[in-house]
Amino acid sequence: MIADVMLAVMWVGLTCYALFAGADFGAGFWDLFAGRAGRGRQRRSLIEHSIGPVWEANHVWLIFVLVMLWSCFPPVFAAVLSTLCIPLTLAALGIIARGAAFAFRKASTALWQQRLFGACFAVSSVVTPLFLGAVAGGIASGRVPPGIAEGDTVTSWLNPTSALGGVIAVLTCAHLAAVYLCADAVREGDTVRAAEFRRASAAGGLACGAVALAGIAVLDQDAPVLFHGLTHRALPLVVVGAVAGLADLALLLRHRYVLARGAAALAVAAILWAWGVAQYPRMLVPSTTVEGTAAHTSVLVACLISVAVGFVVLVPSLWLLYATFQRSPVPGGPRGPRSGGGTEPGGGTAA
Repeated sequence: MIADVMLAVMWVGLTCYALFAGADFGAGFWDLFAGRAGRGRQRRSLIEHSIGPVWEANHVWLIFVLVMLWSCFPPVFAAVLSTLCIPLTLAALGIIARGAAFAFRKASTALWQQRLFGACFAVSSVVTPLFLGAVAGGIASGRVPPGIAEGDTVTSWLNPTSALGGVIAVLTCAHLAAVYLCADAVREGDTVRAAEFRRASAAGGLACGAVALAGIAVLDQDAPVLFHGLTHRALPLVVVGAVAGLADLALLLRHRYVLARGAAALAVAAILWAWGVAQYPRMLVPSTTVEGTAAHTSVLVACLISVAVGFVVLVPSLWLLYATFQRSPVPGGPRGPRSGGGTEPGGGTAA
């Protein structure tokens, strides 16, 4: 029982990482397609201001998930990190390159340097969720057997389900970021950018839906266990995700950006939990179960106590951080309202 509790706690952390860090990665996606220096300056200014204060904090959730997996389900940790060592290493390098480039671009004054570091930041923001999605696809399709590097280190992440997972991860991140940036642009008084990101978020949402529908055939052939779970036990969550996605698009059309954020987050969370429910009680497909890989009860209890204590500190701190930088700027202050019609840099920059 306690093993199931720890698995659920770990999945909560994974959901938080998808929602918060996913939006950060998506912001880099739109940075990549923001346009040349003059045309894209206002978009990049808004992106930098939106993610600047929080982008480092979001990776707390990834560390949390990895530590929980290592401590509570060590055989699964060993199998996943050894078999999928290539995409996980590339994802880690992408996170490092992305963070360094984001910081260096802010400190650079020459245009060529800003372009160089900006390109590194944007490309890393796209390839990192691509590799993480490939990892999820390898696990879900049963290509990670128990044991140290027992699976093929290449085909475990270069396969149809991993390709589907990578594409959906990138599109989901882009959609989340565009939805979040709509509200940020309105709060900054930038109605032009709000309209641009509204169109981008609608396009991203439709693309996610189209790829998900096309992926049904992929899962049916390449990941039958996952497909069966999604169409049976986890079907209610799939329906919730689909309804929330449609509600998200409707709210965007009505310019209800704050509610659209909630709907988009619910859609992503529902699909992520649908995967977990569809695969449960298997940690590794086809037969490695939660109970069979869980650590000793004393270790699980110690982890649960540590998580409870840590959340008392972590959750209020993150809440304060996000709330502080979600407040509307004071009119006429250093980040006063912008029309977004000019080409001069916006007032909002990364903290």
